[in-house]
Amino acid sequence: MSWRVVVISSIAKLDYKMDYLVVRNSEGTKRIHLSEISVLMIESTAVSLTAYLLCELAKRKIGVIFCDEKRLPMGNFLPIFGSHDTSLKFRRQIKWKSEIKDSVWKEIVKAKITGQAAILKNFNKNGAELLESYIRELRSGDDTNREGHAAKVYFNSLFGTDFSRGEECSVNASLNYGYSIILSSFAREIVANGFSTQLGIFHDNIFNEYNLACDLMEPFRPFVDYIVYKMLPEKLEHDEKMILADILNRKILIGGKIQYMTNAIKICTKSVLDSLCEENMALLSFPEYELQIYENNGFL
Repeated sequence: MSWRVVVISSIAKLDYKMDYLVVRNSEGTKRIHLSEISVLMIESTAVSLTAYLLCELAKRKIGVIFCDEKRLPMGNFLPIFGSHDTSLKFRRQIKWKSEIKDSVWKEIVKAKITGQAAILKNFNKNGAELLESYIRELRSGDDTNREGHAAKVYFNSLFGTDFSRGEECSVNASLNYGYSIILSSFAREIVANGFSTQLGIFHDNIFNEYNLACDLMEPFRPFVDYIVYKMLPEKLEHDEKMILADILNRKILIGGKIQYMTNAIKICTKSVLDSLCEENMALLSFPEYELQIYENNGFL
C-alpha cells in the first residue's frame, strides 16, 4: 500500500526508471519505489521532471502537488481518466438527484461540525455545546447555513475572537497548506473512482475545478485544525510544512477501525460516491473524532 508523502524542496531533477522515482540533486541520487508513494509534492519551482515520470505517476494514481514561488500549493496533476468506465460514472454523476445530494451534504456538515466540537472539547474551549445545538438544527441541504454559523463560533473560540479566516497570518497560511494537502488527496480518489472533481454536491463555483473534492474533504478539516492549534506557528516554514505534509501518514478512526489518513480518505470517498449513486445513506462512512484516544495512543 502506498503511504509515503515525498516532498522535493530544493533544486532537483526527477525521472523514472524501472518502477522507481529517481531524484538527482547536489547530494547525489536517490530512488523511491513508486508503490510506496501516495503523494509527491514539488515544493520548489527549481525542480525539473520528465514527461515519462508524469505518465507513470498518473497510471498509478499518485497525487502530485505543485507549489508556487512562495512554496505554497497551487495546483494538482491528475489523470484525465481514473477507471475503465469513467464515461459511465460521469453520466451517473450528472444525474445525481438533488434530494440525495441535499441529504448527503447534511451528513457531511454534521460530521464536520461534530469534529469541530470535539476539537473545542479537547482543548477545553468554549462553544462545543453551541455547535452541538447547530447539529440538532441541521436540515436537508443545510438551507439555514448551520455550517457557516458553526465556523464563526469555532474559529473564534479556537484561535481567539480577533481571528479571521480572511487575514494574512501564519495560522491561516498553515491551515490553507494543510487543507490543500487533504484536498489533493480527495481529488485523486475521486478521479481514481472514475468521477469528475468539477461537479460537486454543494460547491458549484464555475471557476473551481475541485468542487466535489471541496465537498468531501469538509469532515477532515478538523484534523488539520488540530495540528495547527498544537503548533501555533509564528511562521510557516520548512519544519511546519513537513509536520502538515505528514498528516497523510497519521492514523484516525473510521468505520470503527484505525486507518492511515490516506486510506481513510479512500474509504470516505468511495462511501459518499456509492451513497450518491445508489441513493443509500447507510453507505456513508465518516471519521470518528475520539481525539483523546488518538492522543493517548500517539495517532495524532
